[in-house]
Amino acid sequence: MDELPQDLVLKILSGLDDSADVARCRLAWRTFNALSPELRFISIQWPLQKYLESRSSVPSSSSPLKRTFLNLVSNLKELESVHIGAENLPLDVSHADVEDNGDDLYLTDVGFVKEWLPAVSGDLKSLSISDFWVQSSWRRSEILSMISEYCHNLRKLVLKYTWLSVENVNPMTMLTALTLEYIKLDDKHLTEFNKCFPNLEVLNLIGVRGLMVPMIELLKLKTCHWTMTDSPFIINIIAPNLITLKLECTTLDILYVDALILSHFHLAIHHVRVFAFKRFDNLKTLWLECPRISSLLSKFTRIETVESLTLEARESVGEAIGRSEFRLDDLHFIFPNMTSLCFNSRIWSEFRRSFHDWGGVVGRLRTFRGYLLMADPGLTFFLVGYVLYRCVNLEEVSLLIHRDVAPFLSQVFIIECMSRWPQVKWRWGVWAEGMEDSWITNE
Repeated sequence: MDELPQDLVLKILSGLDDSADVARCRLAWRTFNALSPELRFISIQWPLQKYLESRSSVPSSSSPLKRTFLNLVSNLKELESVHIGAENLPLDVSHADVEDNGDDLYLTDVGFVKEWLPAVSGDLKSLSISDFWVQSSWRRSEILSMISEYCHNLRKLVLKYTWLSVENVNPMTMLTALTLEYIKLDDKHLTEFNKCFPNLEVLNLIGVRGLMVPMIELLKLKTCHWTMTDSPFIINIIAPNLITLKLECTTLDILYVDALILSHFHLAIHHVRVFAFKRFDNLKTLWLECPRISSLLSKFTRIETVESLTLEARESVGEAIGRSEFRLDDLHFIFPNMTSLCFNSRIWSEFRRSFHDWGGVVGRLRTFRGYLLMADPGLTFFLVGYVLYRCVNLEEVSLLIHRDVAPFLSQVFIIECMSRWPQVKWRWGVWAEGMEDSWITNE
């Protein structure tokens, strides 16, 4: 095996998902050991099971994870990508029940990071650190300041499960992609955040806590996914080059979006009192999620550019879903040029109360997708029929039936629909919570 070409050996080393295997290969194979310094990518993960097993033993200030990582990094010449992480406890497990004052898995500890980052920072393009929340949540890390000091060529940064300070962070002008996931951030208004990352094009803020009246003001931002667990009063997004926005939150007083060329917008929210937007001159795809979809629709004025609309009723504890209603005419008035429409299963409960209105034609709609529960097959058939009668130019209808529906009921429903409207191209599928849609036919 020592006679293998060097480029093939490097390809084998680079293809290993866990760089801990690289360390083992270096011990077992002389050629691997000689060529390992040429590696440009390193990824090493610490399984949760190993942590749980170690809790019964005497804690160490230097875990095998840290030792293995430092040993690998110390021998690399031109490292371009680093990914180090510890598997965390499930989100539904209370971390308050786990007391851990150790730092063997505290990966954003500046003392640990200083042992390796300065040496590899020159060529580093991508950095990902997923910390161990049990050890990182109660002490603030200044790793952002260190990264901004050393990593002048960094393009992509991912930080997860830690508490971040934004003090003394230099502007990272080369950084174009940033992900902060399950982070406690000491920047209530994102004032320093906007200064630190002026040239971001891709931003993911997933479960970032500590925000009060946050404002994203990034002039080059193109894609943003923002999921909030806190409930700030006001959210402002000012991004003139933003194309894709996915925003998930609970209750807001004011949501302000200034993104003139926004094309794809996914808004999932329980309630917003005021939704203000400067203009949506280029919005093509709109996905709305809300316990009461009609209340959210009422926040929109006429938008003539929207072509594809998806409506989804979110679950809300202690709140009935079907107390409000909307009509196809409402959708047609707000989005007159809509050609594609999708209803999730809970939307029908708001839609069903308008079936008495058979007047008018929704003329531009070409495709329709519906997710069906089939609790009442007769009513479901009636509602589907209402959509088809109103939307006379429909060319394709895709219906997905919940997998718990008895097969013979599904078959009867399919036959009735296809015989009643033979001119339509039908697509049939199966859906269920937590699984991907499964298509059973394209005809």
